[in-house]
Amino acid sequence: MTSPRILIVEDEIALAEIVRDYLLADGMAVDHLPDGGEAVAQICSGSYDLVILDLMLPKVDGLTICREVRASNTTPIIMTTAKVEEIDRLLGLELGADDYLCKPYSPRELVARTRAVLRRSQTPQMPQAVCDSDKGLFVDHDRWRVTLDGQNLDLTRREFKILATLHAHPGRVYSRDQLLALAFPDDADVYDRTVDSHIRNIRRKCEAVSDWNPVRSVYGVGYAFED
Repeated sequence: MTSPRILIVEDEIALAEIVRDYLLADGMAVDHLPDGGEAVAQICSGSYDLVILDLMLPKVDGLTICREVRASNTTPIIMTTAKVEEIDRLLGLELGADDYLCKPYSPRELVARTRAVLRRSQTPQMPQAVCDSDKGLFVDHDRWRVTLDGQNLDLTRREFKILATLHAHPGRVYSRDQLLALAFPDDADVYDRTVDSHIRNIRRKCEAVSDWNPVRSVYGVGYAFED
């Protein structure tokens, strides 16, 4: 079996070396960039299975890198930062980060989260493809892709999982807690209000290509797929 290939983008050299050593000991192949200057090109080269991306970087910051990568690439990203304000946490996740870890963190926890994200990215637990022909919505679980009226919605991984979960049971109302449990069973750092942010993004992307909004709010309860 080929070892997972990890890219660390971290300007704290001592920390990067510690993380590298732990990942190597866990059987992964590791490369390191000390700043964000070449990060987008490196990530989008298709050479890596996962990226550990610091938020505060010289040359190009982590949020900018995440935004540019997610425009065309779905390589899993774990963001790390010393900034713990909730707005930074939500912004990082909305831009498409798959997980978020605040410094100082345990290298063992980072390795465990890396393994968890790799498992989720490689083995989606859903049918291969589901088409709602009446509405023109196509959910492709193999490619983690949703199209509406033939246009790719460019959903982030988290947005995809929420919409796919709702779409699997049209009309059924899910609370935020239920969506968290079903869509993110291994994510300790996903909060109920983060679901609201992802729902807003899903709706915005759908409304950009169609007048149909696939997600219905049920006041005081949660969300349902509009059947």
